Amino acid sequence: MDTTKRYPTDLTNAEWAQVARVIPAPKKGGRPAKYERREITNALLYITRAGCPWRMMPRDLPPWRIVYWYFMQWKKDGTFDRLMDLLRGDLRVAEGRNRQPSAAIIDTQSVRTTERGGLTATTAVRGSTAASVTSWSTRSA
Repeated sequence: MDTTKRYPTDLTNAEWAQVARVIPAPKKGGRPAKYERREITNALLYITRAGCPWRMMPRDLPPWRIVYWYFMQWKKDGTFDRLMDLLRGDLRVAEGRNRQPSAAIIDTQSVRTTERGGLTATTAVRGSTAASVTSWSTRSA
């Protein structure tokens, strides 16, 4: 594979070595993969950074349908969650901290509740007093 960076979002060899630990390998016994996982990952990074629609991906990247399919598969199977956990842990270790955080902080300002609380926060359900079922403005004959 050509390791020349075509776009600023393309992974370097060192970055790919980090990411490749989590990206699932092609399944054995099936049809061989037409596109390398690194190319799929580079396409996902391009979409994320450029913010363009899937169908407007450059022609030198894998087709948008294939990239989107991998995106949905990796999202469903937890690949992205594992990748973020791994990279976060690597960064913490590089900073001289424990791989896993020892505490979490919840900002109470971001969790809003009703001002008064209690029963005043709910609205009672009333039955219709109109003669017609479809509209209150319709008069019955």
